[in-house]
This record gives sequence, C-alpha cells and structure tokens, in this order.
Amino acid sequence: MNQSVEPEDLTAYAFLSEPSLSPDASFVVIAVHRAILDKDEYEGNLWVVPRDGTGPRELTTAGKDSAPKIAPDGKRILFTSKRDIGKDDKGNSLYLIPLDGGEARLLLRRKEGIEGHTWSPDGRRILFLSNVGEDEEDVRTIRRINFWFNDKGFVYNLRKHVFVLDLETNTVRQITKGEVDVAKAAWSHDGRRIAYVAQTEDLRPYIQDLFLVDAASGKTTQLTKHDMEIASVTWSPDDRRLVFLGNDFPRGFASHVHLWSIKGAGGKPERLDSLDRNLSNSLNCDIRMGGMNSEPKWVGDRIYFVVAEGGAVHLYVLRVKDRKAELLVGGNRSVEAFQATEGAVVFTAMENGYPPEFYSWKGGKGGIRSLTTFNKDLDRNRDIRKPERFTFRASDGATIEGWILRPAKKGKVPTILYIHGGPKTAFGYSYLHEFQVFAAKGYAVLYTNPRGSDGYAEEFADIRGHYGERDYQDLLEAVDFAIAHYPFVDSKRLAVAGGSYGGFMTNWIVTQTDRFKAAVTDRSISNWWTFWGTSDIGPYFGRDQIGADPWDDEETTLAKSPLRRVKNVKTPLLLIHSLEDYRCWHGEAIQFFTALKYYGKEAEMVLIPKENHDLSRAGKPKHRVARLKAYLRWFDTHLA
Repeated sequence: MNQSVEPEDLTAYAFLSEPSLSPDASFVVIAVHRAILDKDEYEGNLWVVPRDGTGPRELTTAGKDSAPKIAPDGKRILFTSKRDIGKDDKGNSLYLIPLDGGEARLLLRRKEGIEGHTWSPDGRRILFLSNVGEDEEDVRTIRRINFWFNDKGFVYNLRKHVFVLDLETNTVRQITKGEVDVAKAAWSHDGRRIAYVAQTEDLRPYIQDLFLVDAASGKTTQLTKHDMEIASVTWSPDDRRLVFLGNDFPRGFASHVHLWSIKGAGGKPERLDSLDRNLSNSLNCDIRMGGMNSEPKWVGDRIYFVVAEGGAVHLYVLRVKDRKAELLVGGNRSVEAFQATEGAVVFTAMENGYPPEFYSWKGGKGGIRSLTTFNKDLDRNRDIRKPERFTFRASDGATIEGWILRPAKKGKVPTILYIHGGPKTAFGYSYLHEFQVFAAKGYAVLYTNPRGSDGYAEEFADIRGHYGERDYQDLLEAVDFAIAHYPFVDSKRLAVAGGSYGGFMTNWIVTQTDRFKAAVTDRSISNWWTFWGTSDIGPYFGRDQIGADPWDDEETTLAKSPLRRVKNVKTPLLLIHSLEDYRCWHGEAIQFFTALKYYGKEAEMVLIPKENHDLSRAGKPKHRVARLKAYLRWFDTHLA
C-alpha cells in the first residue's frame, strides 16, 4: 500500500528547469532541483537528456547549479551557480563546463547577481543582466518610490542593466546605463545588436519599452512609445523584426498579453494573434524552481507560444504569413517551458495534475514522447490523489470550471475551499503538494476558477472595482455545487483558505458568512488603504483593482476592505504571513489579527521570519513544512 503524502515529502519531488536545446536538436540540458530538509536548502545539478530516449545522465554533482545554456558549438554548457558562495550570501557565479564532463571553470562572480545569461551567436561573448549600485545595509535614506520589491529586498539604490562578458579577453562591459531597469535582453542573429526591454518610469513601472543597442558602439534606439506592458523580446530569423508578448491595457491589469511584432527600424507594433486568451502560464503550482518560460520562439516562418486555456496551458504555433494559429500540444497539461528549432520541439510539462517531466514532440504519428522519469516513482510509493474536474453554471449563466481532490477516507469528509491568488491566475492541471497533503490527512480540497481568473476570456478576468462581488458568488456557488454533486462533502464541516488575493477573499468571506467552521488566510490583504502605501505594487495595483486612490474615494477604499467588517467575523481564523513579504506587507495580517482579538474573536497569527510572498512556492524547506503543519493543526482543531 502506498504511503500518504506528508508535509516533509516536499523532498520527494524533482523540480525541473527550463530546457536548453542543442543546436543539432539531439539533446537538451536541464537543471534538476530537490529540497533537502536537513540542510534547509535546495540542491540543483545539471542533467543531459538525449532526444533518442537513451535516458538522462547527470553532468554536475555540486548541488548548487542552475539555468544551463548550451553553447552554439554544442560542446560547452554555461550555467549559474552558488557553489563558491555561502548559503545566505548575496550573488552568484557563471561557470562553464564541457558537455563530456570534467571540471567546471569559473568565469565570473558578482555579488549583485547574474541572470538572463545568453550566448552570442558566435559563442565568444555572453550577455547577462545584473544590478548596479550599492545597497545600504544599516541606516537607509530613501528618495524614490518603489524602494523595495518582493524577493529582492530594498532596491532604491539599485538599477538592473545589460552586461557583456568577452570570453577571449575575460573582460566585462556594461552596455546600458542610467535610471532604467532592464527586464529582458536578446542578441540579434548576427551578433551586432542587442534588443532589450526596460522600465524607465518609477511611478508607472508596469509600462516597459523596447530598445535596440549597437553592441560595439553602444548607440541606442527606442522602438516603442511608452504605452505598453512588454514581457519578452525575440528576433526574427532575418533580424528585420522583433516579436514580443505584451498588451496595451484595454482592461488594465486584467488585460491578456498577446503576440506583437515591430520592425527593427521602428514603427507601430502589430498584434499577430486574434485569440481571446492569455499567452502566458499563470497556473498555481508549488514545485517549480526556475522552470517556467512563456517567451515565444520564432523559427523559420513560424512562431511558437503558449496559451492559457481554462485549467490547461497549451503550445501553439502561428504561421507568420497568414497569422493563422494552430494547436500543437494540447490535452490536460500545463506546458511549463519549451524550445523549438527547425527539427524539434521539446518542453517540460505537468499532466493531469502530476509533477513535471520532459517531453519531445514529433509531428504526424510521432506524437508526444516522455524522455524523463524524474518524478514517476511518486506514483509507485505515494498515494497521489487524482483531481476530478467539474463545471457548473453560475447564477448569472457563466460556466465556472473547478476540481475536487477526494481523500482516500470513506464517508463524509471535511472539505476545504481553497482560493488562488492573483486574482488573474488559475488552478488546473499543474501539481500542488499542498493539496495532496490536505487530501492525505482526510480533507477534500475544492478549488475553482471564479470570475477574475486567468485562462478564459478577458471579460471573465476583469473584476476591477468589483472585488468581493461576482467572484464571491462564484466561490459560494461552487461550494453549493460540490455539496449537491459529491456525497462525500460534509456540508457541516467546511473550511476556506487562500493566499494573496485568495487571502483577501478568505478575509472577505469570513466577514460575510459564518458557514465555514475554520479559515486560514495567507499573505493576505485586509485593508486597501495600508496596502496602497506599503506594497511594492500598491499605488498602481490598488488604483487599478479598486478603482481609485484612497484620498480620492475613501468610502470605496474602506468598503472593499475586510477590516471594516471585522466585527462580523464568527469563523475561527488563522493568519499566516512572512515578515519579508513586500507584496502584501505583514501589517495586513497584524492589523486584522489585532482587531479580531480586540473584539474577542478566535484567531491565531503565525509570522515566519526571513521569508517573502513566495514562501509556499520557494521558501526554505523547513518553513514550508512548518506552514503546512500550521494549516493542518488549525483544520484538525476545528473540523474534527
């Protein structure tokens, strides 16, 4: 009999990175990470995976390696590593290792960090992004807005720029300068120019622009007009055009990103796709580590890209000539990252709610072939519960998609309504260790994509100005549906939980109804006024989502804040928050907890040090286990 999934089984998973595909498409290199509880860290090594199915081989064993990039000659692997850096020290290093093994060679170490590393087409230079500036670690004097950022800490003295490392001279040159932050960069195929995406305005950092810089002279040209969100950049094969993911905010931050093209000489961007779906992967998952990349790939006369479709993320291809998009990889899966050449398409994916593996796609009858079994043993020695999909018609006629995870326990069982963050993310066919733990302890887990979620039409995602309205109805109607259609759901033992926006909705729900016997709110929002002034995205996200700045409409700001209705709460509430969460600052939990206790409500608060908004997905392993045990203790106490 297989063992039930325990919180500590976080160590059982292999977290797969984005694959790097060799020039001849014969193999890929990926990084595989695993959580190590006794060291309270993640170990990562590089693996070579042949496409002929002969099985992967481990290339590095230092346990500190990630983000591999195969050289244009197919013989060397570039990667980042912390093998020469203390666990809590800042920065990382670039290393180079031969494909056939041997000793890795240190190329560069930077305490400011190295990311976005990319080979030049001739294999002689390496482009990367890194911070410029000195962080004040004691007394801080701050003069700019956006002074901190989740997972990065204080950033007010830092700017991110493009650098190039010359492998022949071992010299590093800074390519971009000034008060801008570069997010993405890409070599042209002739190696003469670099396209990059940069944020240039602190008050509106959600707007980015696309630039071209001559790699030799440094001459820079701005291509866009400061009116779009731009999330990626890729060159056409002839270097005459660029393609990017972005949007022009037709529905504010509820807008879908689409596929756009612009001439290298400048001009107006043209939208290439006609899909009313988001071209990105926002499915919730807690076993990723550098494993996602939705950036399009332009190969020959085709552009490959992902599309969010309900609870799945599929791979599409668009013919540039007629702009016709066709489904390439569909099914009940989440395509996490992919690479494409003229001869191959490879990708990592989660299928039917199972952990990730690496796959190769072949046209015609070749179909899809799994090339790894990093996580296959889980099904042999753990009782991995299979999610059951359902849909129901909401009271206003809309179709709502959801899933329920049934525990092995027979008879009526307590049931947890779990609400995702965002709000523009989604649940679906990606894997969640957290849900498996709950199911293993005898709880059914009900999770849905209410209004505001990703994966559907843009109108469906747009709940700006209407938090706690139609989304609230969708969630409560999902509970009614589950009670009516799944006899094992115990209507008298219901809990509600969620993180980020899901934490906000948990707070909101317990101020509106007492039908839930327990609730857990995680990294939540309780007060839109304080969120505005403390969150790393507060001033612009709050205005977009609520519809006004606090001083312009105090009534709406407070009316949409759960804190205003704290006297209504009857449900026992556990509040969990990380002390370095700069997305939803821990003040959101503290003020709600204080008010609850002041009015004699049953509440507990768990504050976790040295963690941020991503604790449940990327926090230290021991803290992640402690968080899950806090959930279980609360549910066991109130739903037994």
